[in-house]
Order: sequence, then structure tokens, then C-alpha cells
Amino acid sequence: MRHNRITTTFFASAIAAATIALAAAPASAESSYDGVWNVTVVTKTGSCEPTAHYPLTITGGRVSAPGADVSGSIGREGLVRVSIGGAYANGQLSGKVGSGKWNGASAGIPCSGRWEASRQ
Repeated sequence: MRHNRITTTFFASAIAAATIALAAAPASAESSYDGVWNVTVVTKTGSCEPTAHYPLTITGGRVSAPGADVSGSIGREGLVRVSIGGAYANGQLSGKVGSGKWNGASAGIPCSGRWEASRQ
């Protein structure tokens, strides 16, 4: 469903459309943020799904999600940049938590909000 695809991104940050560390962790290198993250997405404006929860995986600084077309990365300093289906998220991870903002559209109507994440 389009609402789920849009909000999945914000996760993990989640991911984009913002400043990211110039030196993102290479895909094959281990990242201090690697692991499974539980992401909660909250819509503040627009007609996207009000709240959603998703597990996202970070491996070698790259973000992925089961069954979703997610692309993005986590920089060495924890800066998040993620995109999915025309929606974007950015933010910051620190230790075992993270948060940020997202924006996208549902049926052509802009949506935006915030996301929060915690490592399992």
C-alpha cells in the first residue's frame, strides 16, 4: 500500500534530502550502527498513515527493510539519509536511539512528519 511505502522510509531516516556526512561508511565495512532498528513514523501534516512501526536493518552503513524498496545510508557520525518511492527522511542516530524528519506524498498530497528509532 502506498501509505506504508511512504512511511517505511522514515525510518530509519529512515531515512534523506538533508546534509549527510561527507564520508559515509562503505557498504562492506562494519558500522557502529549495524543491526535491527525499530522505527516509529508519525505524520504531522498531510493524509499519509498517522502512525506506523517498522523494523529496518543497517548493514555496513546501508539501510534495508524486508519487502520494501528502501535505499539509504548512515554516515560515520550517525547522520541518516534514506529514500523510498519519492519520499525522503533524514536525521541522526546516536548510540541506540535516533530521530529525524521525513517528507513525501500520498495521492499527490504532500505529507511530512517525524520518526524515532531504537536499536533492538
